[in-house]
Amino acid sequence: MSEHQAATSEFVISRTFNAPRDLVFKAWSEAEHLQHWWGPKGLAISVATLDFRPGGTFHYCMKAPDGNEMWGKFVYREIVPAEKIVFVNSFSDPEGNIVRPPFLLTFPLEVLNVLTFDEQDGKTTLTLRGGPINATEDELKLYESMHDSMQQGFTGTFDQLEEHLAKA
Repeated sequence: MSEHQAATSEFVISRTFNAPRDLVFKAWSEAEHLQHWWGPKGLAISVATLDFRPGGTFHYCMKAPDGNEMWGKFVYREIVPAEKIVFVNSFSDPEGNIVRPPFLLTFPLEVLNVLTFDEQDGKTTLTLRGGPINATEDELKLYESMHDSMQQGFTGTFDQLEEHLAKA
């Protein structure tokens, strides 16, 4: 992928939470937090495994009210406590093998995400930057075309995070 492709393919979303950086970081790094807010609104999340270290994985199941399941996983590349998490996100099967989502057959198999946590006056700004890796031209085009949809999805997920942080 060229630098131009990477720049145009990158998805970026930021949100400021009324919570200290350590708590927001814990919400991303501990199963007892992730199970309460990660994923699209309306889906129940169960954590199959969480090994929060470089090379470790977060493997989870998202279950719809009708019983349909989708699996996903993160493979952590870099962790700087309370500052940054770098991970590759993929859809998976129940065994953790990378698969394509059944609803988007040309969605990239892997998306590299960089999360940064910046605190000021007791509030934390979380910024997520993500883009496909090892993607075909068709996968890149689809990913770029989905930025508005991803914005909506992450806004809902971050709404759930905000609600969770208020209770934590």
